[in-house]
Amino acid sequence: MKTILTGQQLSITIQRLSHQILENHLQLENTVLIGLQPRGIYVSDRVVHEIKKLVDPSKVQYGKLDITFYRDDVRNQMHVANKTEIPFTIENKNVVLIDDVLFTGRTIRAALDALLDFGRPAKVELCILIDRRFSRELPIQPDYVGKAIDSIITQKVKVAWEAKDGKDEVYFAE
Repeated sequence: MKTILTGQQLSITIQRLSHQILENHLQLENTVLIGLQPRGIYVSDRVVHEIKKLVDPSKVQYGKLDITFYRDDVRNQMHVANKTEIPFTIENKNVVLIDDVLFTGRTIRAALDALLDFGRPAKVELCILIDRRFSRELPIQPDYVGKAIDSIITQKVKVAWEAKDGKDEVYFAE
């Protein structure tokens, strides 16, 4: 196991991503934040928590999007869906999608398809904790990157969260 981000580095990275989002979306005017189920929720919860420390929490519109049935690469298996919670319209809003690891780009493509069921956003940006930049199968690039890494296709990047795994850490799994 090789560590990519320690718990402290992960915390600092989340703070930086939160500040970068606010730099481009002052006071979150006309902006909504959406975490991707299932694993992106851990990073999006933390980003939203940090943002709420910096702006009026009532200005933060935060939703969670399940893309299980929009994926094109898992159709021959039965999957348990997660819950989508988007209690607001995204019509003509700036949407910031938040996920943990950007690998092939297929999850984000599915998320874009799923988003259209909730309206037509003015703009969609992508916030990613870990960008595996040389593994893309689709032309998708993040707007906000916690850490970009070079990895080979057989390596697995794992993100451990205190709430789920007992510690915060990003690492290469064997």
